[in-house]
Amino acid sequence: MLSATLVVGASFAYLLLLFAVASFGNWRGTQGRSVIDNAWVYALSMAVYCTAWTYFGSVGRAASAGIWFLPIYLGPTLAMVLAWLVVRKMLRIAKSYRITSIADFIGSRYGKSQTLAGLVTLITVVGIVPYIALQLKAVSVGYAVMTTPLGQAMPTQQNWWNDNTLYFALALAAFTIVFGTRRLDTSERHEGMVAAIAFESIVKLLAFLAVGMFVTYGLFDGMGDIFARARAVPELAALLSSTKSFDYGQWFSLTLLAMFSVVLLPRQFQIMVVENVNERHLRRAAWVFPAYLLLINIFVLPVAIGGLLVFGTGKMDPEAFVLSLPLASGQHTLALLAFIGGLSAATGMVIVESIAVSTMVCNDLVMPLLLRTRRFGARAKGDLTRVLLGIRRTAIFAIMLLGYSYFHWAGEAYALVSIGLISFAAVAQFAPALFGGMYWRGGTRIGAMAGLLIGFALWTYTLMLPSIAKSGWLPTSFLEHGPWGIAWLKPEQLLGLS
Repeated sequence: MLSATLVVGASFAYLLLLFAVASFGNWRGTQGRSVIDNAWVYALSMAVYCTAWTYFGSVGRAASAGIWFLPIYLGPTLAMVLAWLVVRKMLRIAKSYRITSIADFIGSRYGKSQTLAGLVTLITVVGIVPYIALQLKAVSVGYAVMTTPLGQAMPTQQNWWNDNTLYFALALAAFTIVFGTRRLDTSERHEGMVAAIAFESIVKLLAFLAVGMFVTYGLFDGMGDIFARARAVPELAALLSSTKSFDYGQWFSLTLLAMFSVVLLPRQFQIMVVENVNERHLRRAAWVFPAYLLLINIFVLPVAIGGLLVFGTGKMDPEAFVLSLPLASGQHTLALLAFIGGLSAATGMVIVESIAVSTMVCNDLVMPLLLRTRRFGARAKGDLTRVLLGIRRTAIFAIMLLGYSYFHWAGEAYALVSIGLISFAAVAQFAPALFGGMYWRGGTRIGAMAGLLIGFALWTYTLMLPSIAKSGWLPTSFLEHGPWGIAWLKPEQLLGLS
């Protein structure tokens, strides 16, 4: 274990480094020498897709289900095959209509409908809460692993006023505000933020590769050795066996969800579309981003299997193998680097997501409502900079507190991967409205709204409510027997599906 002072100090120092990179990016932008007008920076910034879920959750998933972590990365890889057709068209539409968010984009496809944009914003705010919670849970678990002696029980979740995760969430909200809402930009571009995200993408990749190399070639004698030893253990041999029944339907569903999410998640849309300065950069990103996903996942299965071989099944949390394997081997510096990599993955996601969603809340929800009031409408012709920044800053704090609340209430009921899939399914509701608006002239605003409302209602009933019920905050009787005892209305087996 490491001292809490060292872990917190290193984390704070890394956040300061990120801030320095962002400040440098902003300064270069004001000098007319933009650092983000570069195809490599654009491609690396797309790797904000790789969050703490990639860093910790994929290893946990691989340790329990073998190659079933792969669809989450096959989806984006396949999506980038179509990037030159689909994303390029999105870039051109965004530039023509001065689009600032995914809500703005969907609303613009249906007669610049403010109501539709507001609905997309509401769905985004609710749908993204589990993903924010995922990052908080990952950092919380990582911190506990780093500061608790191996083999000892982890500290249980505390009352909120004694919970370090709450203070981390508040600190991250404050950091995000300083990071992304110091000034207004009519284009909603954040040069410093994109530069920092590209930098943190390099950090988390190198940190994960370092752990993978150590486990594969330090603890074992290469990948062949790891898999040979695994096949000698019946339990692990079954995990690797290709003769097990393969659920093609679930594989396809997960791949499709990931394909949609790499474009529709607010942070991905912000990076890929809003922050893009040259559509020609997409040509390089179309192969660099999939190559990045391949590199960051190449050691996932070896680390997962290596952890099971070293610790045994059920002895240690698989989602923490990236940290616990170096710690168990006395490699404290490597463990700290791995923790910083995970912190980097989590903070990068939270910063971009919070900035993107706060922009949507401000532009597509709060401001339209305020402008309808007489008192505010009368002063709307003046300088509203302070008001707009105030709304965005408040929204960032609110989003972080909602994420913490979900973590506190439901975080223990699900693994990291499951929490992430809840958010993936939420943003997938945007796909028919967005792609229909791009390619189908017969699509209407009423149809888009109906689809979104029905999809969101089903998502809430079948995914969000069960996650809260399993945490003990709602009675589980409606999960087990259905509301009013009607079995075909059970949320997780709706209409008899399972």
